[in-house]
Amino acid sequence: MSTPEFIRRIRAHAGHQLLLLPGVTAIVIDDLGRVLLGRRTDTGNWSVIGGICEPGEQPAQTAVREVYEETAVRCVPERVVLVQQLSPVVYPNGDECQFTDITFRCRATGGEARVNDAESLEVAWFHVDALPPLEPFALDRIHRALSDDEPAWFEVPDDDLTFPPQSG
Repeated sequence: MSTPEFIRRIRAHAGHQLLLLPGVTAIVIDDLGRVLLGRRTDTGNWSVIGGICEPGEQPAQTAVREVYEETAVRCVPERVVLVQQLSPVVYPNGDECQFTDITFRCRATGGEARVNDAESLEVAWFHVDALPPLEPFALDRIHRALSDDEPAWFEVPDDDLTFPPQSG
């Protein structure tokens, strides 16, 4: 996965310190109820499609752009599935990032699924009962996206959400 130019510019000043970045995951469903997946070049594993928002770009636009860039499939975001702050990651070069993931359920509207950039080894549609091995991250998002009656999910911390904190 290539690092966007705007992050390279930030890294030139910030070094390896933790960056909080907006990320998007797109769960793309076709008219047959199949899910679009890509097999990643960096891990060799199948996963859902996603990426980082560019400056000034709305998250729904990011979903549409990333799906097309990676798979040549056109899609329309239908709803927000979840919003979640992910755990920090440290890359082999020492860069630290923490992503806020916004997952969208998207409906495929055109294009033929194919590898469309250097981030994927393969791209394919899968029936939900015949998914390849996937990480829990991807499985959770797929199952939540396929549940039509579930509202957008977000993690609620155990402590009080009021701000400023109420004094007793």
